[in-house]
Amino acid sequence: MNAIEVTKLSKTYPGGVAAVKGIDFAVAAGEVFGLLGPNGAGKSTTVGMLTTTIEPSSGSARLAGFDVAEEPLDARRVSSVVFQDPVVDRSLTGRRNLEIHARLWGVEPREAEGWIPELAATFGLADLVDRPAGTYSGGQRRRLEIARALVSHPRVLFLDEPTVGLDPRIRAELLEVIAGLRSRSELTVLLTTHYLEEAERLCDRVAIIHAGRIVALDTPAALLAGLGRQLVELRVDGSVSSALAALRDRGVAGEDAFAVGSRVTVPLHGHSSSEAIAAIHDLGLAGAISAREPTLDDVYLRLTGDSLAAAA
Repeated sequence: MNAIEVTKLSKTYPGGVAAVKGIDFAVAAGEVFGLLGPNGAGKSTTVGMLTTTIEPSSGSARLAGFDVAEEPLDARRVSSVVFQDPVVDRSLTGRRNLEIHARLWGVEPREAEGWIPELAATFGLADLVDRPAGTYSGGQRRRLEIARALVSHPRVLFLDEPTVGLDPRIRAELLEVIAGLRSRSELTVLLTTHYLEEAERLCDRVAIIHAGRIVALDTPAALLAGLGRQLVELRVDGSVSSALAALRDRGVAGEDAFAVGSRVTVPLHGHSSSEAIAAIHDLGLAGAISAREPTLDDVYLRLTGDSLAAAA
């Protein structure tokens, strides 16, 4: 059984705003699955529907076999979520936050007594757990929130942009914590993010979502492989469409070459970068030229015409 099954799931808000437009995907048990896209793409709305906080307009979704619309309580029992906005009570100690959450989710007191110290140690909070959460750093509070989400032993964990607003050092520390969740083979994780390196580092597979639709779904490696091992970028002073046509006629560019503004990006499949750059000079298209390895931003850019980094 898949841990998550989504079929033609849609959400249209009052006023006709279609946030999610009939998406389909499935996540296997134990998989780390990423929803990658800029703010407003539909990631958080999707998580809201899967966690029963937003009612779908149409379609269906199941968590561990439970329909989120028809069996919401059962779906909630097998899942947990860490939202973008902090939810821990800063006036309470870390331990008290965990204890209250355990009681709310029906965890037996004796079990919680042994489980909470283990979680605190796992997330590097053992020395902080008896301090008020308000004294924690941003990264420490985020770790406490993830530990809190795991108190109820969920089968599916949703992390909705867990590193937003954190400085680079704290982000790196938190990514180490999230990567450590992979050792819990029974836990399925769905992560939303617009940070490319997070998706590449953490996820078994990634769905790229744009304007409410999934435009690509595969492993990060497979998505990158679709653009070849290298690509060449150049800036064109004249007609971009003419430049692309000339590069294709020369056999340098394929149908997956694309342009945004004056910048042309050419994935290299059968040519080396030196051969491509020489052909660009021969065609009189020389300008600012560079060769590099492709990124997920290039995948997103080719599929949508928007830069993920700029749109986020």
